[in-house]
Amino acid sequence: MHVEASREPVALAKDLRAAGARAGLSVKPGTPLEPHLETLRHYDTLLVMSVEPGFGGQAFMPEVLDKVRTARRLVDTGHLTLLVEIDGGINADTIEAAAEAGVDCFVAGSAVYGAADPARAVEALRDQVRAAAHRSWN
Repeated sequence: MHVEASREPVALAKDLRAAGARAGLSVKPGTPLEPHLETLRHYDTLLVMSVEPGFGGQAFMPEVLDKVRTARRLVDTGHLTLLVEIDGGINADTIEAAAEAGVDCFVAGSAVYGAADPARAVEALRDQVRAAAHRSWN
């Protein structure tokens, strides 16, 4: 659910969870995270949009990684319990920066479906995430 699209995001999260589903909150690139930190306590995932929603193939907006870092810090310190996702412009040139910032789940549309071998493209992206994680552990 895009936080910008609902006046009652906490009620929606409660309804989704009561129905047995998990709840995910999405924020657009220009939406600050801080006003929604209490709301995020009711959600299972945070999707940080790294392009404006609407169509595939847009360029990654690196400034959104500050939101990812904030969310990762709050998860790591126990203030939030959720997965951090990113969507928009994720490809071989951007996935490592997103991983290093603290993303748990990556949405890579054009980088996968535009590849000659989509399965190989996914594996290559996974390899990059593993390499970025290994660097951050050392």
